Amino acid sequence: MLCKTGNSGKLRLMTLELLPTLFINKTISIFFQKKIYPTTPKKYRFSIYFLNKKEYFCSMPNWKFTLPEEVRMEQRLFWAVQRSVLESLHYLNRKSGRKSKRRWDLFVFLLKIFAFLLRIVGLYRKGYGNAKTIRVTHTTLEFPNLPPAFDGFTILHLSDLHIDSIPGFAAIIIKKIKNLKFDLCLLTGDYRKDIHGLFNHILKPMYALSKYIQAPYGTFAVLGNHDTWLMSRYEKETGVVLLVNESVEIVKDGQKILITGTDDPYYYFTEMALMSLQTKGYDFKIAMVHTPELYREAAANGYHLYLCGHTHGGQICLKEGMPVLSHQYEGRQFNAGLWESGKMKGYTSSGVGVSGMPVRFNCPAEIALITLKTKK
Repeated sequence: MLCKTGNSGKLRLMTLELLPTLFINKTISIFFQKKIYPTTPKKYRFSIYFLNKKEYFCSMPNWKFTLPEEVRMEQRLFWAVQRSVLESLHYLNRKSGRKSKRRWDLFVFLLKIFAFLLRIVGLYRKGYGNAKTIRVTHTTLEFPNLPPAFDGFTILHLSDLHIDSIPGFAAIIIKKIKNLKFDLCLLTGDYRKDIHGLFNHILKPMYALSKYIQAPYGTFAVLGNHDTWLMSRYEKETGVVLLVNESVEIVKDGQKILITGTDDPYYYFTEMALMSLQTKGYDFKIAMVHTPELYREAAANGYHLYLCGHTHGGQICLKEGMPVLSHQYEGRQFNAGLWESGKMKGYTSSGVGVSGMPVRFNCPAEIALITLKTKK
């Protein structure tokens, strides 16, 4: 059930079922500029009122949001309230409706034991070296309905940076990216190592990286399950536009394509993510989601390309490429690389960074360049 706005009559995307939780957890206090997280330094304790036009992009010459700015900001406001509540509850809020307590600390403890065993058998150093070795992959995809103006259009796809997992990792990424040519940059979530707590330590490396990923037709990002809604404060500083259940038109030589970005469905699923994919009126549409979980909904709504990450390709795999442990349940084909669902093509990035522990085996880190071609 949805609330309506008072004057515009537009639907405010906030479910009434969250209202009791809002009051029970006293999160309504954010409207009065009280702190949200007790462990967050004062400089990062924000009121929801920071969501104003001065803090956010409205449009640029080569792209624009599909919603009127007033409506978009109202939706962003309610998203911030909703996401902050979900983060504070420490539950997995899944598309299936299942809710369960997050066990990240236990998972990390078990990984530390595994890391200790790797040191004993002499494999930890090799895995650590693998994690710092990033490959650049080149993929060309043909689409019959791609507007001719976008023939040869190249997307830089970055996912799962976890930029604080390895000391000096930003410099390693920059070295790989700085000479690449691309028209558009899309980031599909997970910018820090942990799933809760402070994030101010990643701001400096993210600022450094952001200078090298600015693209002629925009640099857009979505949040992952390791991220916090408070990161949306830094769009202007980084030049990276966050898409929170929102869409933008990319315009080239008078022709348009649509890009839709949703909030993370792995921990923080809401109906707002599904509603954002219900778009019409474009010849070519790209969905960017942190996980493969919404591929059915994207395909049903006529999307042509689905970009995601989250899996790290398994990060630690057997020689056959089979992940030892996978955090996705859609099927093996979604672990890494290209896949298809009906007429829609999808690409799951193996990720740039690592989480849990800084090692990789039989699963190289990836910076993906995807070139779109008009099928003739």
